[in-house]
Amino acid sequence: MSQLSINQIKRFKNDITRFMMMYKFALDEMETRIEILVQEFEMLHEYNPIEHTKSRLKSPESIFNKLNRKGCNISFSGIKDNIKDIAGMRITCSFVSDIYVISQMLKNQGDLKVVEEKDYIKYPKPNGYQSLHLLIEVPVHMSDRQENVCMEVQIRTIAMDFWASLEHKIYYKYNQENQCVPARLLEELKQAASAAAALDQQMERLHKEVEVLKEEQSEIPAEKLNRIIINNQQFALPQALLELLDTNQTD
Repeated sequence: MSQLSINQIKRFKNDITRFMMMYKFALDEMETRIEILVQEFEMLHEYNPIEHTKSRLKSPESIFNKLNRKGCNISFSGIKDNIKDIAGMRITCSFVSDIYVISQMLKNQGDLKVVEEKDYIKYPKPNGYQSLHLLIEVPVHMSDRQENVCMEVQIRTIAMDFWASLEHKIYYKYNQENQCVPARLLEELKQAASAAAALDQQMERLHKEVEVLKEEQSEIPAEKLNRIIINNQQFALPQALLELLDTNQTD
């Protein structure tokens, strides 16, 4: 087998760099969209359904190892067709209802395409794992073309995220030692998943009760209705605009 030339190596390096850049740009694009949604909610609803987000990009080594385990063709097209989670984002919320609100907001964005949805909240995995998984195609505009890049978005509550993190640490520890996780720990993990789900239900119920109380007790003074707040700065609405709004309401 002839050795690769310097030019071939350089070309391969450029190709893989460009390939990975597309997934990085897809993550950047999604992070920007999520930040816009957060600001919109805070300004219009005085509420933020997203606690925090975390993004990750698989390394080329991890990608090729996964491709090899699947027995797939080692090529850029093989990677794109068979590995859908090269770019991943985890969105953590306070309440289960927030998960579906965020999911629907993403689906409403016309240039995003949800190609697959797995609801492990309505249908948890046998070990108790819960989360909503979406595979989303994100348009990425390169210098010479547009690419629709597939990435995975996981949306879960704080309790679900805590449980998943604990499970990962336990499995990682035993895998490092080439041992199986003891049955006792697996059973306790499953019980902990049930406890986390019960906590989510309780917190959701309390949240709804508080929202009802806030609506019943909220009486907004007229002068506050004539003002808007942007970036923590208060602005009075022009009188002409107030008159126009009043006219539209009477019509």
